Amino acid sequence: MHKLTYQQTFISGTIFSAKLSIKLTILSLFLFAVSGCSLLPDQIDVTKDWSANRFYFEAHESMTSGDYEKAIEYFEKLQARFPYDKHSMQAQIEVIYTYYKWEEPESAIAAADRFIKQHPRHPKVDYVYYMRGLVHYNKGQTIFSKIAPTDPSARDPKAMREAFQYFSKLVERFPKSKYSADARQRMLYTRNKLAEHELHVARFYIGREAFVAAAKRTSYVIENFQKTPAVKLAVEMQIEIYEKMGMEQLAADSRRVYEQNYSSVNSNRVNEDINIDAIDENLANEIEIQK
Repeated sequence: MHKLTYQQTFISGTIFSAKLSIKLTILSLFLFAVSGCSLLPDQIDVTKDWSANRFYFEAHESMTSGDYEKAIEYFEKLQARFPYDKHSMQAQIEVIYTYYKWEEPESAIAAADRFIKQHPRHPKVDYVYYMRGLVHYNKGQTIFSKIAPTDPSARDPKAMREAFQYFSKLVERFPKSKYSADARQRMLYTRNKLAEHELHVARFYIGREAFVAAAKRTSYVIENFQKTPAVKLAVEMQIEIYEKMGMEQLAADSRRVYEQNYSSVNSNRVNEDINIDAIDENLANEIEIQK
């Protein structure tokens, strides 16, 4: 076996030591970099020593200045760190509005539902009911304001229906609330839009010659959306539908209903119940609200 000379051994040892030194240097630099990252300004929690009062003040200031993301962060930290502080309760309310303004409707609705469930007798719970309806209302507005697709029946009016339901709960439970008057007006508008949606769908079915489906939609409007302008249009469409189907007797009946309720003599009755037997009894409370 060939033996290494002293010089070869010395050189090999030197190379090994150099490699080890380089590795240790790299490791040291890596550890320094990692530890240094934790000291970067954006990693420092400036709120670490904040009081509940400071959290609420900063969150409210951020909200009013339009920095909704920062406001939500502070409101949520306030609730997490000081769950029993009076400011935490107010934060639960104001974060609903903040989510709404930040265009995060699902988070706003979840926060409102949670508050109503946990604090049903809170003095400001009527505001939370109102905000829950308003968030759904604006979701519905977004849906209806978009360019209509080829098939209008694909447009989902769910948010508008839910807005109506939530506003109804507010008006029913807190009739003297300062938010109830606005809720009633939005309910009227919402019913009109829902009725119009049904007519859009009916018109689509007429275009496809799906007359039975169209007739069902117009009947639904007449039965469920009394006191809306859409009822007059629904009766007009029924006349058209029955004529296209060759159902002269039904067309004549619809024409008679139209003349009784929407002739020039009775044109001022557009907001009254039309003279038919099919009226949805479930609308009784809604009609009372609108008086």
